[in-house]
Amino acid sequence: MDLNLKDKVAIVAASSKGLGKAIAEELAKEQAHVILSGRNEQALKQVKEELSYLGSGLIDYRVCDLSNSEDIKQLIHAALERHERIDILVNNVGGPKGGSIADLTDDDWKDSFELHLLSYVRLIREALPYLKKNGGKIINIASSSVKEPIPGLLLSNTFRLGIVGLTKTLATELAEFNILINTLAPGKIATDRVAYLDQNKADTLGKSVEQIKKESELQIPLGSYGDPNDFAAYAAFLLSEKNTYMTGQTLLIDGGFVKSV
Repeated sequence: MDLNLKDKVAIVAASSKGLGKAIAEELAKEQAHVILSGRNEQALKQVKEELSYLGSGLIDYRVCDLSNSEDIKQLIHAALERHERIDILVNNVGGPKGGSIADLTDDDWKDSFELHLLSYVRLIREALPYLKKNGGKIINIASSSVKEPIPGLLLSNTFRLGIVGLTKTLATELAEFNILINTLAPGKIATDRVAYLDQNKADTLGKSVEQIKKESELQIPLGSYGDPNDFAAYAAFLLSEKNTYMTGQTLLIDGGFVKSV
């Protein structure tokens, strides 16, 4: 299916690895111009090289700490300087640290708020004047914890729900400008983040990481962890011209893991 993404300008936050990288790769395959971002310049250079061979779109990157408001402004400026427009914004960031209410300090809460929720607000606010010009698409990446809290991930359970509220509210505010915004909530997708959480759980329970993964897969009706590229395909559709009527929604991509309605 041609998603009509050729020459669209897409900013993908936290795209040096994981789900962000997979989405950037899918957009590159669809001939979009992609601006990568992340804190590790060497990793960004490598991803840029990999993606440059996938399609006709231009691949660029900007080193960006998403907890830094000035870095976010410079990321948007870099996209405009290169392309003079923005059509697509993918808000994404690495997962919060684990911990219970007794473990987490005020600084942990403040840092996580700034990185895992306020960064999305800042990115949208900075990109909005340019998205308004021709309409556009925004995706906010959250977590399956928006439907079912994950034990030991209190920060994620709290701030990811804030992303859902942000998305739902902005869907109404932005509709008049033909800007569609949705949340994608991944379950157990085979990324470094999930591998890290599995390893922590294995260490805590005195089990092997292979055991932990097998136990998790038994709880997933489709029987396995998701592929980041499959997740990215859903994102690409929502970011494309084929999506003309879905906005304000939260979609779980989790193989049926979450049982809540």
